[in-house]
Amino acid sequence: MTRTGTHTGTCTAGDLAKYLGAELRGDASAVVSGIASPERARAEDLIYVDSERHAERAAKSAAACVIAGRGARIAGKTVLEVSEPKLAFAKAAALVAKEPTRHPSVHPTAIVSPSANLAANAFIGAYVVIEDDVTVGANAVIEAFCFLGRGARVGADCRLHPRVTLYAGAELGNRVEVHSGTVIGADGFGYVFGEGRQWKFPQAGSVEIGDDVEIGANTTIDRGSLETTRIGKGVKIDNLVQVAHNVRIGEHSVVAAQTGISGSSTLGKNVIVGGQVGIADHCTLEDTAVAGAQAGVPTGKTIRSGQVVWGTPARPLEKFKRQHAWFARLPELAERVRKLELASRGDNQANQRAR
Repeated sequence: MTRTGTHTGTCTAGDLAKYLGAELRGDASAVVSGIASPERARAEDLIYVDSERHAERAAKSAAACVIAGRGARIAGKTVLEVSEPKLAFAKAAALVAKEPTRHPSVHPTAIVSPSANLAANAFIGAYVVIEDDVTVGANAVIEAFCFLGRGARVGADCRLHPRVTLYAGAELGNRVEVHSGTVIGADGFGYVFGEGRQWKFPQAGSVEIGDDVEIGANTTIDRGSLETTRIGKGVKIDNLVQVAHNVRIGEHSVVAAQTGISGSSTLGKNVIVGGQVGIADHCTLEDTAVAGAQAGVPTGKTIRSGQVVWGTPARPLEKFKRQHAWFARLPELAERVRKLELASRGDNQANQRAR
């Protein structure tokens, strides 16, 4: 069978219980060295179940140790009982399934400016280009074919997967992970029409990415025009997302795939944006707002704190659901209207004959 679990660290069930604040039932010395699904796990893989209906999956698994909800009883397993199994599993994975450490080195094919400042323990992969005055922090990993433009900054413990591009002056905080094909710091889409042509508006600002941000593959984040595009601490951005110039995204917000955020829009803290959402320019999504998949937020609109919106144009979820239910009944309603019109026409004709 092909190996599908991830095995890069080793600890015991007792270690994990202490780390997670879990109640342990079973063998505290059980070894945990990786993570997997119940069906694919081996004895030393950690698994989790988040409801009683999945307990049988865990019981049948080869895994010796399972994270489960409070009061769970799974025969033959060492159980770590927690209030939120999925969250605990994610935290445990960070401990036992870390990426293999890269040995500090600069590949001989890399082109590094003499004025660049690279931490001694950074890893620079094959065919990487690092221009003048770039800073690369401690333990950073810059994989093959990445480009770091003049004056760019990469913080400590960052990881740039292959073919990431940082334009001149782009700044990444610490522990930022950027997936393949992403471009950070390109010019925004800004033009002014006059004298019969489009004039490019200056795109001379910067882009700043906060600590603990993760950015998916083939995402683009433009520099500000005259200001700064800012991505706050802990933000998670999916693949194929467009973030335009002067956009600001607050701490710990999440943005799903194929979303487009137009210029000068602001997302607050802990905002959730579903897939394929379109946010026009100068919009505001306040803290904890939620925009459901494929929602369209018109220019200048404000989504209030905690509000959930859906549809195009975006409107409160309850209103959207009521309207959507009526839309689904339109063919039936049209037929009823047609019959009423025919009946009314017949009554009118009868009345005319009676006269």
